[in-house]
Amino acid sequence: MISKLKNLRSTLVNNIYANTNDSIFVKTAINNLLKQYDNNSFILNIGSGNRRIAPHVKNLDISEGKNIDYVCDAENIPIEDNFVDLIITQEAFEHISKPKNALKECYRILKYGGKIYFQVPFIIGYHPGPTDFYRFTKEGMENFLSDVGFEVEKVEITVAGAVGFYRIAVEFFAILFSGPISSLYIPFKGIFSILLYPIKMIDFWFRLSKQRDRIPGGYYAIGKKIL
Repeated sequence: MISKLKNLRSTLVNNIYANTNDSIFVKTAINNLLKQYDNNSFILNIGSGNRRIAPHVKNLDISEGKNIDYVCDAENIPIEDNFVDLIITQEAFEHISKPKNALKECYRILKYGGKIYFQVPFIIGYHPGPTDFYRFTKEGMENFLSDVGFEVEKVEITVAGAVGFYRIAVEFFAILFSGPISSLYIPFKGIFSILLYPIKMIDFWFRLSKQRDRIPGGYYAIGKKIL
C-alpha cells in the first residue's frame, strides 16, 4: 500500500504538478544545446535522477539508481579539470546547501568554452528532496553565474505566472483541507493538482506580459566558461 502511494505521488508530481522539464521551451533550449555537440562530447547531467535525456549524456546524482553514472554530491565531482563539454542541471541547485561551491565545481570541470544549462524554480512550494534551500530571481541567476566566472549568454523563463500561481494554489488548498491531519496532505495535493490543472493552460498569456518576471515558475540560464 505504501509503495503504491509513493508511486502515485511520484506520478502526480512528475507528470502533473511539477512537470517543468516537459515545457516546450525547456525541451527546445536543451535540444538546441545538444545539437552543438557530437556523441563523443562529454555531457554531464547533474541531479539527473534516473532519466537519461540522451544516450550519450552521463548522469550524476546523490543516490544510486538506474542510469546513474556518478554517485556523489555536486560539490565533489570525481572528474578532472577542463574535461566536460556541457553541463545540464535541472531543478537541482535549490536542494544544495552551498550552491556556489557546487557551481564552482561545475566551472572547474568544464572545458574552456564549455557551457552550462542551469535551470531552477522560482515560484514553487517547499519541496524537500531531501532538502530545499533556495529560490532564484532573474537577476539572482545572472549574478550567481557571473560571480563564479561564467559569461551569461541567456536567461529565460521555463514556465510563467500561471504555473507559478497554480503551484501555490495547489499547496494552499492541500494544506487548507488536510489541516492538522498530515496523512491527508498528499491525497488532497493530488486532487487539487488535477482539479486546478486548467490554470496551467493559460501560461502562454503570462509569457507575453512585460511583468512576466514577477511570478514565473522558474528560469533557465545558459553560461559559458571563458577564462
